[in-house]
Amino acid sequence: MKLNHIVSFCLIAILFACKENKSEPKEVAEAKQPNIVFIITDDHAYQALSAYDDKLIKTPYIDRLANEGMLFQKAFVTNSICSPSRAVALTGKFSHLNSVRDNLDVFDTTQVTFPRLLQKAGYETAIYGKWHLKSEPKGFDFWEVLPDQGHYYHPEFLTPQGEIKEKGYVTDVITDKAIHYLDSLRTDSKPFMLMYNHKAPHRQWWPSMHDLEDFKYKKIPVPETLFDEYKTKSKASAEAEMRIADHMALSADNKIAPEILDKLNYEEFLDWYKSSYTERFNRLNEAEQEQWQKVYGPINEEFLKNSPKGQALTLWKYQRYMEDYLGVIKSVDRNVGRLLEYLDDNNLTENTMVVYTSDQGFYLGEHGWFDKRFMYEESFRTPLLIRYPNHIKAGSVNTDLVQNIDFASTVLDVADVEIPKDMQGLSLTPLFEGNNKDWRDALYYHYYEYPGIHMVKRHYGVRTERYKLIRFYYNIEAWELYDLEKDPQEMNNVYDNPDYAEVQKQMHKRLEELRVQYNDASDRLNQKWIDSDIKRLKSLGWY
Repeated sequence: MKLNHIVSFCLIAILFACKENKSEPKEVAEAKQPNIVFIITDDHAYQALSAYDDKLIKTPYIDRLANEGMLFQKAFVTNSICSPSRAVALTGKFSHLNSVRDNLDVFDTTQVTFPRLLQKAGYETAIYGKWHLKSEPKGFDFWEVLPDQGHYYHPEFLTPQGEIKEKGYVTDVITDKAIHYLDSLRTDSKPFMLMYNHKAPHRQWWPSMHDLEDFKYKKIPVPETLFDEYKTKSKASAEAEMRIADHMALSADNKIAPEILDKLNYEEFLDWYKSSYTERFNRLNEAEQEQWQKVYGPINEEFLKNSPKGQALTLWKYQRYMEDYLGVIKSVDRNVGRLLEYLDDNNLTENTMVVYTSDQGFYLGEHGWFDKRFMYEESFRTPLLIRYPNHIKAGSVNTDLVQNIDFASTVLDVADVEIPKDMQGLSLTPLFEGNNKDWRDALYYHYYEYPGIHMVKRHYGVRTERYKLIRFYYNIEAWELYDLEKDPQEMNNVYDNPDYAEVQKQMHKRLEELRVQYNDASDRLNQKWIDSDIKRLKSLGWY
């Protein structure tokens, strides 16, 4: 009888243990929370991503995210400039509330960000690459970030232990660091959130040694609006200092050696362009300089021989700009492929949401421009691709109005972390399954950095599915209205056109509603604030 009792007890214990094992240990259950890889590039125009349009470049590795996830056709930013856009992504708040209105402001790291909330919820967080917020990253267990804009060749990084210098090309180095984190540093029992942020393809577009020749002498299609004369626009467009013809550097941007420009008596728009070229070239080692000269030497000789002028020079500058810009993107695509391959090889793909976006769009010759800042489509709109296996159907395309204000709420929602009530964006998760009920019908935008580099006037506006209304202010008072259905290139300002009187009235009403909704009802025009801005800009030689 005693033996029977022992056997019975053992059987009961085994059954009880089996029942308990149906609920996995807490560590394992936590590890099954979704991982998040958040990729932000800098100035990657949607026109230069083949998932959107393949006439300029093929980007097969980034395209994977669209093929295996969702492509957002109408993704936009709130303020088209580097630092403010990153602050918006982190906080889910517009620039006037998150401490960063322009590239001179310092990010307040005491405020709530989605990485900090993920940390509190048990996530491990890391950031590698571009930070560009002037303060030390907070809310990250691991971080190594570029000082300010960083360098393309042999870049320095800020780390918790101090500044270090790395050998190699910045896009490769950032990817090495991100993969090293995934492979050797992260805690397997925790879900992770990795921000993998590239400097590229930011100005001044110095390609990797692997990509120096990929686009050289290839005929790049010229945009129809390259020679836009801004006939119906306000003076804000004509006075902006970002025209390829007048403001792009032949030296630092187009890679013509300063001594050749001196021979030809070419004057650069800004004096520091030549020294910027020299500084970047001198970062290359001897072998790299030799390789560089094999490619760019003939380009310099040809320029010296032909010395183009006028419209021919503009077309030449556009071609050179695009050759290097696309070359820089090729390295981004290749390195994103490396990271995605790591996820595949380590069984991380299925349980990881991957987001690919840029801090804003960019002008690739449209309206004669490079750079961003304006609320016109090319810089207002940004690429957005999200892959989330078992939650997003492969090959999905979304056409709802989404914005970078939505990123923080989306990440928190996916991680099942409560979204703070003061975050102003919406979670995109309903759109993953095609549910756009009660989705927004309009977007709000506000740009502040004037006076400043490129001298784009301050402005704010509203965009609906069909129309866009913009107000330029500060030292100008002008309105612009566009019918995006009839005029997708925004060449014809119809403000005060009688045919659009009712549309204009409705757009004004919608704009004021959004300004109240987002608590941005002040133009902030007091003189003390203006004087402070001018003093700051003068100290940097921008005013």
